[in-house]
Amino acid sequence: MILRFTKVILPVMFLSLCLGTVSAQTTTAKENPITTAVPFLRLSADARTAAMGDAAVATNPDANSSFYNGAKTSFNEEKFGIGVTYTPWLSELNVRNLFQVALSGYYKIDKNQALSFGVRDFSQGEFQFTDDNGQNIKSFKPNDLALEVGYSRKLSETFGIGITGRYINSKLASNVGAASSYKNGSAVAADLSFFSHLKSGWNFGLAFTNLGSKMDYGSTSSYIPANISLGTSYNTNLNSDNKLTFTVEANKLLVPTPPDPTDAAKVAAYESQGVVSSWFKSYGDAPGGGKEELREVQLGFGTEYAYKDQFFLRGGYFYENKLKGNRNYATVGAGIAYKSTGFNLSYLIPTGNNTNNNALKNTFRLSLLFNCKKSK
Repeated sequence: MILRFTKVILPVMFLSLCLGTVSAQTTTAKENPITTAVPFLRLSADARTAAMGDAAVATNPDANSSFYNGAKTSFNEEKFGIGVTYTPWLSELNVRNLFQVALSGYYKIDKNQALSFGVRDFSQGEFQFTDDNGQNIKSFKPNDLALEVGYSRKLSETFGIGITGRYINSKLASNVGAASSYKNGSAVAADLSFFSHLKSGWNFGLAFTNLGSKMDYGSTSSYIPANISLGTSYNTNLNSDNKLTFTVEANKLLVPTPPDPTDAAKVAAYESQGVVSSWFKSYGDAPGGGKEELREVQLGFGTEYAYKDQFFLRGGYFYENKLKGNRNYATVGAGIAYKSTGFNLSYLIPTGNNTNNNALKNTFRLSLLFNCKKSK
């Protein structure tokens, strides 16, 4: 029996879409993007971050901080907060039910400690399995899910640390036929993060995220997107009503760079490399040397204007080298806050070549925030 969608085709197709390799560009020998399992963990999980060029490791804290830098949660001024975000994904492909929903929140134990949680569910549409005669066998709805809990603590008035544990489950295909050996993948990971909030208006953030096991799908296993984020932001009050924030962030995957496919020894070493050792070797394993390592650094830039902490305008830019995925886009967004409730919207604008055919075109996010003020 021949299947139209096999356990191999589906995950490969999904990884290509999410990593931006669907931008209608011609593949050359020099292109060497790093691919991982569960790439949805690299997507912005809320509209505020998405509107500011995907930069969030050093911005002021909110209910979504645990997704990017768990250490920020202990610096929230409110007692607790909850955020929920909806993102229709790759709408240009006209695939139904392809979206992400994210839910997050925190609770301040006291002025120095906080607990946080997060849920991200990525639905990848619906696929129909058929036999060689075109008869339907079964339908399947692949999805990825991440559940996390975290703890953060201020070590001083200006510096904090956070740790987050995460469980990841991935359902990319379904066993159809006696010969199928596919199984749902699962992995565990942890984040270690640091945050500094200075009275001068400067913030600094450092986060090691998704440090965990490989994703095992039965016959194959893949790295998850372990990553290091480093960034800073500056907050300034123009006057009592108007504020500005500027932020910049750099990211690099702590995942091995694919070797030259014609070098059998290096390919074997890449496939068998241990997870922990790969985090450290990822700084010097690119076939192209130091220049290629620098190409693997992604940059995010963002700005936010706030009026009376009630009305917000945001903009940003995300850069990824054309040989490493070529996701380049401008971002814009707005927000409104009234008492304990906030609403944020973001919109993505692809830049560079082939913007009209870019699968990321018309991507938007909607977020709701609910906060409870501390009792005095």
